[in-house]
Amino acid sequence: MTLRALHTAGHTPEHVSLLIYDAKQGEELFGLFTGDTLFNLDVGRPDLLGGGTEKKLTAQLYHTLFDKMLPLGDRIEIYPCHGAGSACGKSIGDRRQSTIGNERLFNPALKERSESEFVEWIMSEMPEPPRHYARLKKVNAKGAPVVGCPPTLQPLTPSEFQQKMQNENTVVIDARSILAFGGGHIPGAINIALRPEFPNWVGWMIDPEQSILVIVESERDVKLVTDQLFRIGYDNLAGYLHDGMTSWQNAGLPLSRVQEWTVHELNQHRQDPSVTVLDVRGDDEHKNGFVPGAKHLFVAHLEDHLDQLDRNQTIATYCGSGYRASIAASILKKHGFERVVNIPGSWLAWKGADLPIEKPKASEAVVA
Repeated sequence: MTLRALHTAGHTPEHVSLLIYDAKQGEELFGLFTGDTLFNLDVGRPDLLGGGTEKKLTAQLYHTLFDKMLPLGDRIEIYPCHGAGSACGKSIGDRRQSTIGNERLFNPALKERSESEFVEWIMSEMPEPPRHYARLKKVNAKGAPVVGCPPTLQPLTPSEFQQKMQNENTVVIDARSILAFGGGHIPGAINIALRPEFPNWVGWMIDPEQSILVIVESERDVKLVTDQLFRIGYDNLAGYLHDGMTSWQNAGLPLSRVQEWTVHELNQHRQDPSVTVLDVRGDDEHKNGFVPGAKHLFVAHLEDHLDQLDRNQTIATYCGSGYRASIAASILKKHGFERVVNIPGSWLAWKGADLPIEKPKASEAVVA
C-alpha cells in the first residue's frame, strides 16, 4: 500500500486527503481517505475556523471537489473521516465508505453549480457549530494533558451514586435508550442515548468542568461511554451506576418518568389548550416544516429559554427522531416541569403517518 498526500483545502486551509495505491493493482489509484472534505451525502463544513474565513474556504472547497476529487473518476472508493451524527457536515449520510460515482449521483453538494452558487448554497442553512468545538480548538492548539490512556470508570453502588449526586457541579448522564429513560430514570438525569451522535450532544449539553456520573444499559457499554467522553476531553468522570437501574430500583430509591405519545396521540392533543407542542430541532429543519401550532426552541439553547414555557402546561417535545426530544424532555424534568411528554419517532414518524405540516410564514422569525 502507498499513500500520497493531496492538498484539499476547504474545511481548513491546510487540509489534506490521502490517495491510496495498492501494488497488486499496479500504479492505478483505487481509493481516497477524504478526511473532512467529502462525506457520504455531504461535504465538510468550511465555517468552523471562523474569523471571517468562511467564504474564502468555501471557494477553496469548491475547487477541491470539482477540480481535484471528481476528476479522479467514478470508480474511486472514498473513506470519509466522519459518518452520521457528526457536526462536521450539514447532514452526513450513514455509509462508512462510498465511491466518487455514488456521491456524484446522490450527494447534493456535487450538483453542477458555479463557484458563486456553490458558496451561496453551502453557507445557507448552515447549522450552528456545537459549542464544544471552540473549546476543542483551544485545547488542540495548546496541547492536551498527556494521560496515556482513557480513565477507568469506577463502579458505584446506588448509595455511593446517590451521595456523589449531591456534590456541587455534578451532572448525571443517562446513556440508555429514550424508551428506557422514559420508563424510569433517576430524578435530574440528562438523557443522551449511546448512539453515534452521543459525543456530539454531550459536547452541546454538558459543561466539561462538571463532574460526570453515568448510567448505561449494560456493563459492556461502560468502556464505550468512557472512550467517547475521553475523545472530546471530558475527563472528570466520577463513576457509573453498577448494575444500572436494576440496582437503583431494587434499593427502593426515587424514580422519575417521561410520558410518551405516538405521533397519532400528539395529533389528537396538539389543539388542546393545556398542551404545548415543542419543536426542539435546528432552525434549518424547522423552516422546512413543523407540527402545526408548535413552538420552536432549539434543544441546545433550551435552558436559556425556560421562561418562555408555561410550567402548568403539558410540554410535548419532538425532534427529527426522538433523540434530541428526549434530551429536551430530560432537561425540562430536571428543571421542575412536571407534565413532560416525549414523542418517539418524532418528525420521521409524523411525516411517515402523513399528518398535517405547517410551514413558517415569510415574516416569521425563528427562535434560536
